[in-house]
Formats: sequence, structure tokens, C-alpha cells
Amino acid sequence: MLGRLVPKGHGFFELFDKMAELSVDACHDFQELLAHPGQFEKYAQKIKATEQHADEVAHHALALLHQTFITPFDRDDIIHLVKRLDDIVDFIDGAAQRLVLYEVHDVPNEMKSLMDTTLDSVLCVQKTVNALNDMKNKDMLLKMVVEINRLENVADQIFRTIMAKLFREEQDLRKLIKLKEVFELLETVTDRCEDVSNVIETIVLEYS
Repeated sequence: MLGRLVPKGHGFFELFDKMAELSVDACHDFQELLAHPGQFEKYAQKIKATEQHADEVAHHALALLHQTFITPFDRDDIIHLVKRLDDIVDFIDGAAQRLVLYEVHDVPNEMKSLMDTTLDSVLCVQKTVNALNDMKNKDMLLKMVVEINRLENVADQIFRTIMAKLFREEQDLRKLIKLKEVFELLETVTDRCEDVSNVIETIVLEYS
């Protein structure tokens, strides 16, 4: 199975790129999920498959680390980068699965707004990861790190506004609890994006 998902001969940067690509795929599928209320389970299954694929790539990257004598940068940084990239997909999957498990059939429009910002953050992560193999791009990399941090702050503000409205207007306590958990998972995706940017910032400052 892994041989199909991760072709032999892939190095660290290709694996980082693949994990970033899978996080973008998961975000796009979550947007499709929100756009098709009657097909939550269909898109949640697609996201689950992407999450499992990301796990395979992460395991491959860590196995490669143990087989490699000379690495492109510090081993701990590679471990942290792989785990944080994997977390991004995990939390998107967690949000999608809960919508199905909790039998939520409709979601507030604000969830789409938060997801749009989440996608922007994940796309910025992808762009940053793709540029990581060229340390000559130090200034560009650091600018993208700042942008990821900015988007995390935007997501925080959106999340706080959503929570205030949810507690003010939602009369169904059970639905409130379900939606709150899903919103928290989506907001956490941007936190993990910020974690990725922090690891990359450390790498850039140490090795450029």
C-alpha cells in the first residue's frame, strides 16, 4: 500500500510537499462537504481517506529519518515538521467525522467563513513548505511565516465572534455543544498551521 502512495526514492522535501498537498485536499473536500448538506458522509469518507494517506506519508518520512545519516536539517526539526503537518489533516478529519457522528444536518454560514480562512492558512503553509528546499528564499519564507501567523489571528477573531453568536442565539443546547466542538477543531487547524510556520522559521534562521 505504501509503495503506491509514496513512490520509492522520495526524499524529505518531496514528502513534506506531499503532506502539505494532502492538507489542501482535505480543506477543499471540507468546503465541498459544507456546500452539500445532504452528502456529509460522502465527503467525510474522502477526508478520512486523505487523513490515512497523510499518516502513511508521515510514517514513511519518519522511517526515512532513521535510515538517513545526513539530513537536510536538524532531526528534531524534521520530526516536529512532519508531526505538525500531519496534525493539520487530523483536525480537519476530526471536524468532518464529528459532523457525521453527531448527525448535524445543517451548519451556520459562519462555518464556511472560518473554513475559508483555514484554507487560506493551509495554502500558505503549502507554499512555504514547497519553498523550503531553497534557503536562498529566506526573506520570502519569513514573510510567509508572518502571513500564516496573521491568518491564525484572523481565525481566532472569527472563532470568538462565532462563539459569542452561538451562545447568544442557539437555543438547542445539544446542537450548541456539537457545533462548538466542530468550530474548535477547525480553529485548531490554523493553530497547527502556525506551529508549522514556527518550525520553518527556526529552520530558516538556523540554516540560511
